[in-house]
Order: sequence, then structure tokens, then C-alpha cells
Amino acid sequence: MTVPDPPHAFSGPGTAVDEDLLERLVIEAQSALPFELSALANRCASALGLDTALIYLVDLQQRLLVPLDEALQPLPVDRSPAGWAYRSVSPRVVGGDGGVIVWMPLVDGAERLGVLAVRAASPDRVRMRRCRMLSHLFAMLVTSKRAYSDWLAARTRTVPMGLPAEMLRAFLPPHTVGSRRCVSTAVLEPAYDVAGDAFDHSVVKNVLHTMILDSMGHDLTAGLSTSVAMAAARNARRGGGDLADVVGSVDQALARWLPDHFCTGVLCRLDAETGVLHWVNCGHPPPLLIRAERVLAGALDRPPQPPIGLAGPLAPAVRRVHETVLEPGDCVLLYTDGVVEARGADGAEFGLDRFTDFVIRSNAAGQHPAEVLRLLIHAVLDYQRDRLRDDVTILLFEWCPPAAGPRPRAAATGEAP
Repeated sequence: MTVPDPPHAFSGPGTAVDEDLLERLVIEAQSALPFELSALANRCASALGLDTALIYLVDLQQRLLVPLDEALQPLPVDRSPAGWAYRSVSPRVVGGDGGVIVWMPLVDGAERLGVLAVRAASPDRVRMRRCRMLSHLFAMLVTSKRAYSDWLAARTRTVPMGLPAEMLRAFLPPHTVGSRRCVSTAVLEPAYDVAGDAFDHSVVKNVLHTMILDSMGHDLTAGLSTSVAMAAARNARRGGGDLADVVGSVDQALARWLPDHFCTGVLCRLDAETGVLHWVNCGHPPPLLIRAERVLAGALDRPPQPPIGLAGPLAPAVRRVHETVLEPGDCVLLYTDGVVEARGADGAEFGLDRFTDFVIRSNAAGQHPAEVLRLLIHAVLDYQRDRLRDDVTILLFEWCPPAAGPRPRAAATGEAP
């Protein structure tokens, strides 16, 4: 049996905590500017009896871990100790001269932000515990400050961003949200040139709301249509509307403000206590239900409904809300047609079978949902050699009630721990 550390345990010389200094640093953190976080991390590490700490944030495409210290070089997410910690959401200890480097994942809720590199004398229990404390603190600080910091946004970009993508990304939520009962994660490409695709997810008490949209066109107006649709959906949700109200609100908003534009989409509402799933499909590829490592063919197929935003005689009188009950461990996959229509050098499509097989194999290997989609979107990009002909958006949510227990997770792929 593992005995927890007492509140003020010490493992040896140099591990005492200057609590007065630590309190001053935490207070200072509230008003610290984002570019000051690097120096603040070092001072907090010192106050905890550690040596140094460096913050790395993942770039927009989740290929690089970019240091906040502008004098340092990025690290690859694949095949590096730092990347292993990010991919597996687990600490990685690497020996070095005169001590160790502990790579701690930076996670806010369910969202992977990057990693924290902490240099320490040894990886004993007290120091590891303090490394975790430090990573939790700076994950919250990064999340709170990136909402208003252009500098943090710029640090995680590797190429200039197009105006439609800039506008649309201002509306996007974190890539991953969740609770003890459910998790939803999404990816979107091309990261710097997306226009008409978007996703949204939100947890309201024990209810998970998810949405995926594909607006007609690939220009600023397409991004505007998607942005209006997302704003209308959130407005209805936050006003207490049910799923039918949300879809109706989006229909009305697009018909009123952008009457010549429409979008397809799927909107879902999952009761994370009971597993009851409601969804509406508006002219979009049907959601896929994955259970026990296989796709249940046609499980969520229903008669098609018109796209969102049609005005006049084309507008549907009523939206049909469908219902089913998930089983613990079920995953629901939403996607835009750019995923399956991506073409390789030989002209062959990526295809639905290849798409679902990749998700199932990664899930079966125990990968975290966010890592499943990171690997998948890179596989699509590699297949089409990074030249997507259409936007690609994928959203995966999983119902994992506590009674079912968590699925075993793989440490990572590409290297041994």
C-alpha cells in the first residue's frame, strides 16, 4: 500500500519550502504578464526546493513544443522525452548532470497545453509532488492569460495565419473539454487557412453539448457564416434552450443575417449521468458510434434533414431530434466530408473505412482521445501531403461514467518510456 506524503514532509537537505516567498510569488502571478511567466516559473521552482523550470506550449498543429523562453529552440512532439510526457499525459524523468529533468504535462482540465521541464536534484516523492503542484499552477496561469495575450498566441504559430482562419479561431473553444463522466476532443485543419469548418463543445453541469459545422464556400463569408452559427447556438444554450431550440436559433440567425448562405452540421446533447444521447443531423455525414472496438454500422443514421439556415419555402417546418442510449465506453465520432475525401498521390480517397479503422486501432491501443485525433489528423495530412483540398474537422466524444472505470491508457507511441 502506498502511504501518502504528510503535508510538510521533507526528503532531505534542500527540500524546505519558503512559504512566505511562495505566497508572494502566487500573488505576483495574478498580475504577471505572459512573457514574464518564464522567470516566474524559475522563482516558484526555487521556492519549492527545485532548481529551474521551463514552460513549453504545444504549437497549433501539435507537432512542436515551443518554449516561452525565446532564446530556446522548440522540441518535437514525436520522439522526444518532452513529447512523450505531452502525448501520454504522464511525467517523464530523464537523468542529467548533477540531477534529473522531470517533464511534466501541462494540462488544464482535459486540455493539453504543453509541458513543464523541471530540473531537480533527484526524483524523490516530495520533489515529484512539487513538480506536479508547479505544473498545475502554471497550467492555470497559461489558460487564464492566453485569453487576452497575442504574445502567447503568436508563440504557438509557425506560419502566418489567413484572415478567415483568424476570425474563426477566435470563436473556437479549447480542443478538449470534459468531466469525470465524459470527454470531447476535436481537431481542425488546415490550421492556418481554415474557413468554413468549425466545432464547438461545452459541459453544462452533467450535460455535454457538441457541434460540428461545415459552411458552404471557403472564404471570409464562409467563416462569417460559421461564426454566426456558433454564436447563435451558444446564445440559445446559455439561455436554457433544449437541442431543438438551439438548432432553431441557428436556423433563424443564418436566415436573417446571411440569407444566401447555409451550412451542414450535427448537434448533439449527451446526458453524462444516464448516457441518453439526443442529436440533430442537418444535411451532414451521419455520426458514427464506436462500441467495443468496432463501428456499429448505421446505428446513428436517420432520414436526412435540410442544411441549417435555409430561408423561405426551403426552410424546414420542424427539426427532428433523435434519441438513443449509449453504453459505458461508447465513442461518437463527428466529421466533415473533407476527412474521407482527402486524396493521396494516386488519387485514391482516404475513405471512411481507413478513417474509422485508424480511430478504432488507436482507441484499442489505449490512446487518450485527444492523442487519437492528433495522430489521425496528421495521418490525413501525410496522406494528402499537407495540401488539403477541403477543410477537415473531426470531433470525438466518449461516455465514461465512473462506475465503468477508466479504460487502460497506453503510455505513448513511437518510443518506450
